[in-house]
Amino acid sequence: MATANLLPAITPTAPSPVHATRLRSLQALGIFCGFAAGAWLGGAEAPIKLVNPDISPITVSLIMVLGVFLARWSVPAFVRGTAHVRNDVRQAPHLIVWAVLAGCMWAVANTLTIYAIRNVGLSIAFPLWNTNSLLGIFWGFLLFNELHYAGWKRWLGEIGGAIGMFAGATLLAIASSHQAAPGKATLGIFAALGAGILWGTMYIPYRKAYLTGMNPLSFITFFTVGELATMTLLAVGYRGAVPLWHELVSARPVLFWLMLGGFVWVIGDLFQQYATKYVGISRGIPLSNTNQLWGLLWGILVFHELRGGSQTVYAQVAGGSILMALGAVAIALSSATEREHSRWQDAADREGQRYGIEGEYVRAGMEGREMQGVAGGPATTGRTVLDWFLIFGTTALFVILAIMARLPQMDVGVGWGIVLTVAMLSLLATCGVALWRTTRFR
Repeated sequence: MATANLLPAITPTAPSPVHATRLRSLQALGIFCGFAAGAWLGGAEAPIKLVNPDISPITVSLIMVLGVFLARWSVPAFVRGTAHVRNDVRQAPHLIVWAVLAGCMWAVANTLTIYAIRNVGLSIAFPLWNTNSLLGIFWGFLLFNELHYAGWKRWLGEIGGAIGMFAGATLLAIASSHQAAPGKATLGIFAALGAGILWGTMYIPYRKAYLTGMNPLSFITFFTVGELATMTLLAVGYRGAVPLWHELVSARPVLFWLMLGGFVWVIGDLFQQYATKYVGISRGIPLSNTNQLWGLLWGILVFHELRGGSQTVYAQVAGGSILMALGAVAIALSSATEREHSRWQDAADREGQRYGIEGEYVRAGMEGREMQGVAGGPATTGRTVLDWFLIFGTTALFVILAIMARLPQMDVGVGWGIVLTVAMLSLLATCGVALWRTTRFR
């Protein structure tokens, strides 16, 4: 490839073993990030419930992706500055293609979730698309040496957790037939499962990026290019340019809620990416899928889903969600041993040799620290004019949209909404501080 020929001649070296104490710290951080991701991913879909159902799901998804696009550039600009993005691209330019591909898959999956939520509700849809955990385990084992030398206890936790999640999903699928409009339950179920398949496969580019040292804050900036391009093509192709524009104009009162949903999703996804980086996709995905419990809380407490349902329906939804959550936790807490982590390092060495990546860059990424002693090393920490433009421009736009926003006439549990929001913000603050102290967001 032409890009590879422009790189200096490099002889990649195998990553040195991570010190046991540092490994434990990074794994604990990854688990914490997974829990924080669950909270924010669970809250991201709640604003959709505030939107007029007459607006096309394709248009809803496009507006959310616009919010995602703004967040995926402004958040890295705020946390580290875009100079770090240039440094990562210089070290591993091939990952741009993988990031864009992952973004394309995300856009299609997110559109499917809109159909799922409208047809079977938040409390049902979340656990169904969280079957992506099963694919995460499969791809992590097959492609990235995860669970190799893990021991029978950890394998038991993984397999037992997977079975629990499947059983929980089955209960929820049965319950959904009682809650959806006639003829809509099947569509909602297939939409949610389709989203799970796409999201489960999407984590392959994630893991390739983080094994070879790329920072999550850099990866998501190119990830969103694929998201926005794919979603725009889908929306224009499905609706037509002129009808789409008219629908966007008519949706002005709800633009804030949908773009806010996209912004919240990015915060959750960023935590999920750090979880994937430090505990792997076979553990990070199930742990972040505790968002099913947050989705259940938002759906039942705030939007009063399942009101009037029979005791059997409540038992199926609650039992299925708890069963899936317990399965996810069992998988996630089967932490990697030093022997298994050495196999991760083998996979990182393989990726480094395949793409000619500097060995120190790979080692630094696995250890959650800045690269040292290499030409083109750590980028400046100062923020540029572009960074401040992204930060203040995004803030100003959201303020304008908030002024234009209107709440629909619907029964919403405001008190519970405030409680859940405070809990999410608390996790954001504590996990953010932990990331800064342990890795400086590396």
